[in-house]
Parts: sequence; structure tokens; C-alpha cells
Amino acid sequence: MTDVSMLINGELCNGEDSFPVVNPATAEVFAHAPECSQKQLESAIEGAAGAFYTWKQGIELRRNALKSMAEKIQANSDEIALLLTQEQGKPLDKAKSEVMTASLQIQFAAAAQIPVEVLQDTDQALIKLIHKPYGVVAAITPWNFPISIAFGKVATALIAGNTVILKPSPYTPLSTLKIAEVIKDALPRGVLNIISGSDPLGAKLTEHPLIRKIDFTGSVGTGKRVAAAAAPDLKRFTLELGGNDPAIVLADANPKRIAKALFWGAFSNSGQVCIAVKRVYVHESIKESLTQELAKLAEEATVGNGLDAGVRLGPINNKAQFERVTSLVEDAKSAGARIVTGGQASGEGFCFQNTILTNVDDNARIVKEEQFGPVLPILGFEDINDVVSRANSTHFGLGSSIWTEDLQQAEELAEHIEAGTTWVNQHLALSPLAPFGGTKWSGIGYIGGKWGIEGATELQVINIKRS
Repeated sequence: MTDVSMLINGELCNGEDSFPVVNPATAEVFAHAPECSQKQLESAIEGAAGAFYTWKQGIELRRNALKSMAEKIQANSDEIALLLTQEQGKPLDKAKSEVMTASLQIQFAAAAQIPVEVLQDTDQALIKLIHKPYGVVAAITPWNFPISIAFGKVATALIAGNTVILKPSPYTPLSTLKIAEVIKDALPRGVLNIISGSDPLGAKLTEHPLIRKIDFTGSVGTGKRVAAAAAPDLKRFTLELGGNDPAIVLADANPKRIAKALFWGAFSNSGQVCIAVKRVYVHESIKESLTQELAKLAEEATVGNGLDAGVRLGPINNKAQFERVTSLVEDAKSAGARIVTGGQASGEGFCFQNTILTNVDDNARIVKEEQFGPVLPILGFEDINDVVSRANSTHFGLGSSIWTEDLQQAEELAEHIEAGTTWVNQHLALSPLAPFGGTKWSGIGYIGGKWGIEGATELQVINIKRS
């Protein structure tokens, strides 16, 4: 399959070269995507810069265009979802859900208000604060949720009046490029450009002098390089990076009652979620009981090709990540960890068994690093103050959760967790009304709600002397 195109300055374009795309369920190349050339990159950025002045003028134009985008994505959701499953691996129903989520995000953004705050309104002066778009925004997106993350970024940037260059991960470019095809006529020429390419393309994009803001989701290492690339030109950036989310299960929690929510908080998308549960701290009095409940769920959740009926969880997305997860499990085993269930590859491609580990030391790599795969270490504790310290003992600070019957204690405890979000008796419960971001190495800036709009704009004070 090679019939996908980039959207550059209003036109669908082939690349001068291409690169392979692997189906993770088979580990075989099933398609090729266009490799954006330097000339095409310049055309995309110049087209976005040229469209900016008109695009930023009228918010009703922007609202209508976004609504049209959302409708076109919904109308083509089956075809987009099929490509998403083939290149990312997730079950087809989850792929369809992600595509529909992207459409809803665009609709939500289309209804957003761009705030104007009056700071002073007297006979002497009018002082107001307005939000203005940056200009051309580069959106660089990951392979775990390539559609919902991408179009959440795109929609927020566009409604604020920016124009956008979107570059998906080279592991998962096809579904994004398919959307480029279906929304081509929804937007004025040059407003949204969608390009694809191997890793060097991202560096060229972030360094370009016409890019005024970078919105990146991905690994900590790449995020640091993005920040470094932005520094010489003082480009603004939002970085949503990795997470090593702790779940703290207190002694009064009911293992049978919480196991399902906790399991899916860790294993959704085969653990390939930045804000998934990555390590569980359980009070010693219920540790064995909860471990067995989680192991049972892990064994019941079928892993396989996302196009096959009955599959609940797909493969790890790519070979490098598959090898990393395998390495982390082997490291834990060599250090004395007990594999309760799973622990090895499963079937074809990059499938890996849902894995529960116990007898894991806090210094094990599987605890200290982000596994980003279907492996969950379970650690015991007895003292609450001690477990909070252990939970916070990481460079990461994206999400966290507390599981207990005592909601007042949970609320008090939550304030001591170093994370952008702390849930109680749930995980992965993101709301479009709330900001989403992390502390420490988990990111800079926020998306979601009014904070997302603010992140897509810069402030200007208008100060008028009246007398």
C-alpha cells in the first residue's frame, strides 16, 4: 500500500521518497509512507505562514472549519480506524473509539471561547488583556494514540488562530495522512499541513525560523532535544512527556472491587499510555489478594492481532519498544522478581503477554523506569509516609492514583503526591474541562480546558489612556 499523501499548502502530495510502515501484529512491512523532502517542508511552512494573517482574523470562520473537519472525520471513521489498527496494533473497536474521540475534541475546541479580560475600566484608563495566536505551530505526535493526541493539539491551535504543521510518528503515519485526505477541503489553503517522514524531519521542523511554537508529545529524551532546538530562537513549547505513575492501594481497599479499574488503568492500550499506572504500592495486608485478582484479569484479557475477534489488547507497537519491555522483564527476573503471570512474548509480531510481577525491589529498572508496555510491578508497604516518599522518588510526575474507602484521607494524601493529576479510586479518567500536564521530567505546559487555549496563545496588554 502506497496510496497515502501529505497535505501541503492545500494540495495532496506524494513524497520524493518513502519509508516502510510495519504492522506490529505481524512484524512485517505492510505499507509505505511519503518521506517529506526539504523543499516540501519549506512549502508547508511557507504556506502556513502565508495563511496565518487571514486565518487569525475571524473566529466564526475557524469554528465552521473545525466543525466541518469533525464531520468529515466521523464520516470516514471506519477507513481511518482500519489503518490505525494495522499500523498501531490496538483492537479495531479501540481504534474506532480513538477516531471518534478526535472528532469530539475538534467539536469541543470549536465551541471554545478566546478570553478577553478587562483589568481596568475607569474614566482614566481602559486596560484589557487579550490572547493572540503565536503564528505557525509545529505539532509532533507519538505512536500510542496517533489520532486523538494529534487532533487534540491541532484543534486547540487552530481555534486560537494559529496555523499548523502536523508531523505524526514514523511508526504510525498512515491514519493521520488518511485524515489529511478527507479534511482537505474543510480548511482554507495552508492552514493545516500534514507531513510525514523519518526522525530527521522532526529536527528540521523544530529548528525552522518560521515556527513560533512547538507542541510535542513523546519521550523525555526527545522532549529535551526539542527544548534545546527551540532555545536559540526562543520558540515557545509545550512538552507532554513520559510518566511513571504510582497507584497507592491503602489497607481498607477491597481487592475484588478495585481490581478491574486498576487493571485497565495499567493495561489499556497494552500499557502504552503515558499516564497509565506503571507501579502499584499495596498495603501488605491485602497485597497477595490484590495480586491474584490482577493476575486473573491479565490472563483473561486476550492479546493478539487487533483485527481478530475477541482480542482485548494488541501488540507492543514497534520492535525497539518490544525489546525494551523484554529487557526490563528479564532484568527484574534476574534480580529475583516473581512472575505471577505472563513474562514473555505471545504469538506473532510484537505481542507480549500481560505480565504481573512481585518481589520487586524499588531500585529495579522496571520500577525506576517507564516500561510503556503490558507489565506491572506490585510492591508492598506498611507505612503511609514511607510509601508517599517512595512514590515520589522519581524524575517523573505525570499521573497517580489512591485507592481507598476513606475519601477524606485520600484527598489529604493526594496533596502530597508529586504529579500533575491524582485520581482517587480511578485512573485514566481525563476530563476536557481539566488541565493535563506533568511536573518534573513529565513535561512543561498544559493542555485541556481553558489552559489548553491559553497554551496556544500569548498575552497582549492593551492600555488606553482616557483622560
